[in-house]
Formats: sequence, structure tokens, C-alpha cells
Amino acid sequence: MDENLRREIILDNYQDPMNRGLIADDSYLKVNTSSESCIDNLDFMMKVENGVIKDIRFDGEACAISTSATSIMIRSLIGKKIEDVKKILINYQKMINEEEYDENILGELNVYDTICKQPNRKNCALLPSVAVNKMLGELENE
Repeated sequence: MDENLRREIILDNYQDPMNRGLIADDSYLKVNTSSESCIDNLDFMMKVENGVIKDIRFDGEACAISTSATSIMIRSLIGKKIEDVKKILINYQKMINEEEYDENILGELNVYDTICKQPNRKNCALLPSVAVNKMLGELENE
């Protein structure tokens, strides 16, 4: 991916992230996740109906990588079936951790395919996937 395009996508999603702001609705799963290596401390909420993610929202303080990754991930997951979401999350985590993955599944999330060059930023990029995995775990425990 062209570096200028990569920067533009990350910056756009940092400056104007999708679904920032929490709402008062008890039908949403809720988690908090934070990073030990950065300022990141985000609250997430996710609504699932009939095995499909209907909405994901977030708020809190986070760096540019974490905020933009959250925004792009939200856009990538809303409207998807849980099985498809799990595939996206697995491939995203593999990409961040420099393992073999299917880039075709990730779409715009591929902008983080070089984040491994900045090891201290991996946790920032992984934060939204950690949050969604936590919420999926809560869903399975219900």
C-alpha cells in the first residue's frame, strides 16, 4: 500500500473516528480495555442480534493508532455474522503479530500491515480486537 494513502487513512480515522461516543442502552455488551505501553484506555460497547453485530461504539483516551484502528475495525465488523467477525479478528491479530494471514479478509485493516516495524505500537493496534474478543467471550458465556 502506498505510504501516503496509508497515512491518510489512519489520520482520517483518528481525526473523525466512526461511532465515537457511548450511549445508554443495556442491550449492549460493554468492556473496558487499556494498554500498558500507551495512554490508551477505551470503553467499548457492542450490540449483537441474531448472531450479527448491529453496532459497536467506543469512547475514551487513546493514541492515533489505537483510535484509527478502532474506527476502521468498527466499520469492518458492523453487519457481519459472528463467524465472519472471528475470522477477521484472527487474521488481523496474525497480521499484527507477523504471522501468515489472509489479507483479502481484512480490507482497510491492511493499513496496519507494517505496524510490526514499530513493536511498541502493536498493542495500540491490537486494542480494538482485544475488546471485541472480550465482548464475544461475554456473549458466549451468557
